[in-house]
Amino acid sequence: MKKLALQHGLDWLIATFAAIAILAVLQTFIIGKHFIIPTIILIIAVFLGNLAWYGFKQVKWAQYLNFWCGFLLTNHCFYALFWAKKYREILGSAFEPVAVVVTLLLFTLTWFYASKNQLFKRN
Repeated sequence: MKKLALQHGLDWLIATFAAIAILAVLQTFIIGKHFIIPTIILIIAVFLGNLAWYGFKQVKWAQYLNFWCGFLLTNHCFYALFWAKKYREILGSAFEPVAVVVTLLLFTLTWFYASKNQLFKRN
């Protein structure tokens, strides 16, 4: 149960992205009959999987990379609140509530990840 703490929140998020990338590899290779595209997606899956793995192992460089991935993803969602066109078309009137909740969740997850893992602790 120690792995389900907020200390590993971004590790789980990155691991989820790696699993989605693995599914994308299978989909493009088996269903799409492509052979080059899955290789690129597989590189992304392996990279994200290693980030998650080493984040769970409390390796600092991986935790810093996971933090910055969370930070950039939070910024992406924040800026999408103001300038996203495609997301607004897809979600319609539900865009603002969904985007605000997702942005706040990512911000909270990233904040707790940095504080629980003492990434920017002053001595």
